[in-house]
Amino acid sequence: MNDTASRLSLLGQDFGTLSDLVRSHARARPSAPALLHRGQSLDYAGLDRMMDRVALGLQRHGLASGGAVAVCAAASIAYACVFLGALRAGAAVAPLAPSSSPEALGAMIADCGAAFLFCDAETERALAPLRRKIGARFIRLDSAEFETWLPEAGAAPAPAAIAPDDAFNIIYSSGTTGAPKGIVQSHAMRWGHMTRAAVFGYAETSVTLVSTPLYSNTTLVSFFPALAQGGAVVLMEKFDAAGFLALAQTHGVTHAMLVPVQYRRIMDVPDFGKYDLSRFVMKFSTSAPFSAALKTDILARWPGGLVEYYGMTEGGGTCILAAHMHPAKLHTVGQPAEGHDIRLIDEAGRELPRGKMGEIVGHSGAMMNFYLNQPGKTREAEWFDASGKRFIRTGDIGRFDEDGFLVLMDRAKDMIISGGFNIYPSDIEAVILRQPGIAEAAVVGVAS
Repeated sequence: MNDTASRLSLLGQDFGTLSDLVRSHARARPSAPALLHRGQSLDYAGLDRMMDRVALGLQRHGLASGGAVAVCAAASIAYACVFLGALRAGAAVAPLAPSSSPEALGAMIADCGAAFLFCDAETERALAPLRRKIGARFIRLDSAEFETWLPEAGAAPAPAAIAPDDAFNIIYSSGTTGAPKGIVQSHAMRWGHMTRAAVFGYAETSVTLVSTPLYSNTTLVSFFPALAQGGAVVLMEKFDAAGFLALAQTHGVTHAMLVPVQYRRIMDVPDFGKYDLSRFVMKFSTSAPFSAALKTDILARWPGGLVEYYGMTEGGGTCILAAHMHPAKLHTVGQPAEGHDIRLIDEAGRELPRGKMGEIVGHSGAMMNFYLNQPGKTREAEWFDASGKRFIRTGDIGRFDEDGFLVLMDRAKDMIISGGFNIYPSDIEAVILRQPGIAEAAVVGVAS
């Protein structure tokens, strides 16, 4: 079996690892670009070697399979190599937001038990007052320290046995409580994302522009599938609308994951029409309300398909709206993805029939294992049906229309009760946004 056939066979398996996929790409297409950033590039052969060096470095310094590594820095090729190399060593990766307070970062590093913190100069300065209290070893990615720490090229790490339920990454999300919760996602969950990527046009010829941070699950659901399918990934460490368009034109970008506010800023660029975006195959969006008017504008002026995901970092149920295929459903977040079971429940936890409005709960193969070290919070996030089937609660209110498309209303905690009636801020916002000259609106309830 040749290397290409071997790779396709691997993608067809019930379970495999991203590490093995990168290795197969390196053998089949060693000089194909994998990562590009600021004029620098790393091909698949180079990425495979760097992953080996990172994995071996972690093993030499005592990190056992199942341990944790934290990364807190701006997006870069080195960042990506550390993330992927740690996975090869069998470690779980905790990508942390540099915008978090030093105290929150310290708490997250302690919570996940990371033995190493790979950071940049900005993060190192922010954590300087707490450094003695943080047990992790600091390694700077944006200095010679990283290269010095890496073992010599050519040496191979010990193979790590990885099971489907093993932790792939730990994503910290404060939710509405303000207290960081470590969402543990498994290799099986990520494998599902990667093997389905071809459905959305990811391929060896793909060029994916990543302009959201690598600590965000929004980014990772595009970043990993792009590499799994053997395409190139262009990293943009700080988003700006005109810069995004320039990079998309220069690199012939085919795929991008953006949040709605990024789409709004891009579509507002005065000379948007001058950029060549003709190679776009698919654009994605998630993480925030996406107005029908904005979707309509994108479909009219930006080539390629547009797909909206509705879901949570915790997993559970996902809805998918292929906006280019359902122009009459742009006010919805789409239909449940294949194999995803999404239901609605009332305030007492009772399942509601189709057509009623209630809290959205979901079950699928893409569910978090648990909140790290927080069994109580994990239980709060779960709902079980009469058969004992596990669902993840979203805290969102919605209803299904007559065609099975989910109409998202609001967060349950945002609902306003006035005179005994439930009022959803999104309903009022929708009316305000129809008025001339209003681009954004937010409605909140105040005690009266």
